[in-house]
Amino acid sequence: MIPSQMLKGVLEGCVLKAVSEQETYGYQIVQELKDYGFAEIVEGTIYPLLLRLDNKGLLQSRLVESDIGPKRKYYSITPLGRETLNEFQDHWEELEVVVNALFKGEKK
Repeated sequence: MIPSQMLKGVLEGCVLKAVSEQETYGYQIVQELKDYGFAEIVEGTIYPLLLRLDNKGLLQSRLVESDIGPKRKYYSITPLGRETLNEFQDHWEELEVVVNALFKGEKK
């Protein structure tokens, strides 16, 4: 299980990645993250994050009628969101290298 404080630092980038491939909605995002091993992720964590990303202009949303209930909010990534995702990936890869080096004892 990933500690919540550690997860909080990377969840925004992971959600942007999940939305980057296709328009999707909150429950689908939760399921996709769970499919990749984020077992502790719940909708109550994702929906406030989606709202923040939407407010920051990283995602855009639209309401779609549903045959089985209330309207569903679909999210897609914006150009600013894609740029932010690319920066996150670059930073993540850099962090991964230095953390792995530290744990392997491989000084630069």
